[in-house]
Amino acid sequence: MTPPPRRPTREELERAAGRTIRDVIAPNLRVLFSGINPGLYSGATGWHFARPGNRFWPALHASGFTDRLLRPWEERRLLGYGLGITNLVARATATAAELSAGELRAGRTRLARKVRRHRPACVAVLGIGAYRAAFGRPGAGVGRQPEPFASAALWVLPNPSGLNANHQLADLAAVFGALRRFAARLRRAARAGDR
Repeated sequence: MTPPPRRPTREELERAAGRTIRDVIAPNLRVLFSGINPGLYSGATGWHFARPGNRFWPALHASGFTDRLLRPWEERRLLGYGLGITNLVARATATAAELSAGELRAGRTRLARKVRRHRPACVAVLGIGAYRAAFGRPGAGVGRQPEPFASAALWVLPNPSGLNANHQLADLAAVFGALRRFAARLRRAARAGDR
């Protein structure tokens, strides 16, 4: 396994404000995960969900999406699992509270273009508040949403940030696992339809 890179300095974190990071995306993914936007740690490193304490990578592993715990700097390996990552808003901020409702709604439009282009089977938005604002669904809850999104099944998962005390790793693993099982059923149904 690749050794961990050094942590960014305070100055590097401050300079990361407004930076963007590259999507991990390819055609026909099982699941395209959409974060809210990169934090400064991710902006400084160039990796999604990079801050120590973020539970995205442990939740992927605990739910069975990956056979081992991947580290943020190994994010490109997700494509081999049929998984990808993007964000509703591309610019890095210290907190998601710095984003306007208009930015989130514009992010939904950009996400729809990516989904139409790359055709993932499922899209999972990570963050119920951001989903509600971006999609205009104030009463939405965690889990599968009733309407598809640009032909993909749409899920909402809790924000895996370590600052989200409402959901512990076991909770995240459970809802990520429900998505994994759903995506597996979609894949089996697609294969059966191809016969």
